[in-house]
Amino acid sequence: MSLPKRDGVQGRYYLIQKPDTNPEVLEHADQCIQDVLDGTAKENHSGYPVVVRNQSGTPFLPSQLLERYLSKLPLKGFPYEEAVTFCDALRRLVGWREIGHTLGKYIKHQVQERFFEIGENEDYFSPFPLCTAWPELRPEDVDENLLRFTCYVAVCYTVYGASDNTIITEHYLDLVSQLRPDMVKQLKTAGSGKLPKDIQRRKTEHFTASANDVFATIRITARDSTEECYAEILDYLCAVLEQEGFPRSYSVEFRGKEKLYLPIPGLPKKGVNQLFACAVQHPNLHPAMARYARLAMREFEWYQNLSDEACAMPGTFAVFALGLEGEPWAPLVTEYLDLCDDEHSSLQGKFLHALIRKFGFQPWTLGVLVRGALSMQWLEPAREFRSLIANGESLDALLAVKRRFSAYLLPEENEDPKFRAIAWQSLLWAIWGQASENGGSKVIKSAPKELRERYQEIFQ
Repeated sequence: MSLPKRDGVQGRYYLIQKPDTNPEVLEHADQCIQDVLDGTAKENHSGYPVVVRNQSGTPFLPSQLLERYLSKLPLKGFPYEEAVTFCDALRRLVGWREIGHTLGKYIKHQVQERFFEIGENEDYFSPFPLCTAWPELRPEDVDENLLRFTCYVAVCYTVYGASDNTIITEHYLDLVSQLRPDMVKQLKTAGSGKLPKDIQRRKTEHFTASANDVFATIRITARDSTEECYAEILDYLCAVLEQEGFPRSYSVEFRGKEKLYLPIPGLPKKGVNQLFACAVQHPNLHPAMARYARLAMREFEWYQNLSDEACAMPGTFAVFALGLEGEPWAPLVTEYLDLCDDEHSSLQGKFLHALIRKFGFQPWTLGVLVRGALSMQWLEPAREFRSLIANGESLDALLAVKRRFSAYLLPEENEDPKFRAIAWQSLLWAIWGQASENGGSKVIKSAPKELRERYQEIFQ
């Protein structure tokens, strides 16, 4: 017997949730579930949506496979270990984005709606309604492993989801805490338990630290201000980030005796700023700082304990500290700038101002400024930029950048003439602001006679 025609979008997969689904199709779906567990299933990202194929090549949606798997699990005697094994296997195969919503629906139906009285949202901005456990609910009415699975899903939203998914984590943990506060207390103390013991907590003669993967926090207290102390702290930070299960958006809470901060006006004076301002004083630690930065930098990820207006990608303060050390760290700075989210991140503007103030307009600083101008929407210049560039050496450096401007663009950017023009105009704006418009007529008109020809060539 041959399988019927595929009924998914563009015939890309089989639907398996309809009551009249062909029994043989369901057999193939169950085989696909087993293949996921065995590690023999294949995913296909070549088209939309993503599909999973069993060993026979029969394709299914990951979300529907997960729904079918979960629907067969008993709610009493819930098989926690088996469920986590399957979810982890499917996540590794297709990614969290393909299964997170389905797991959220499962928790909503099997935990929130079964055990809680659901009220109204507390305010307009609250994504979840107020939930209160039914007063007549008895402990034996709720399966402990089902609550453990709820905690597992909550942790996954923080570890694998978008940075704002921590709201979902908090909601699910609040549900569990109303029924089993000890379970959530354990998570707060030790996290998910998946981190190695020496990562969960570390104590030396120089510092104490802890990491919690559930709440995405790293807490560090320095006992002294020695190079050895900061070396051990940097090694610990890198060890935490090398753990596959640690969230990519997190907070670093640091306390130390040296009250130093990076010399960049407007940067939040938080512990993570203090940490790298202190560490950068020791040249021997610069490679370790760069290692941390490269482990930490991820597009659309954030330090969680900074306000929205000061949001920053993990690794920001290490990059800024090294960037102010000079040209050898320009490649790291440009890597960072190319990952910045131009709609939300703006702290790089403050760094770029400090960089130019310190080193002036040189070919390497202008190369950084090119990437910086493209990392945000119209970087405003510092007031002193006009005077800093008003000399032959600086203007010649800018002309040299113009003559080989393609070298400062990514290959895909350089292929588009319109983009090249916008990128050059963005650089000019970052130096002169509004005066750079209309061919820089205002800048040229006010330029010293001996420099005017250079200005004219720049704005041609």
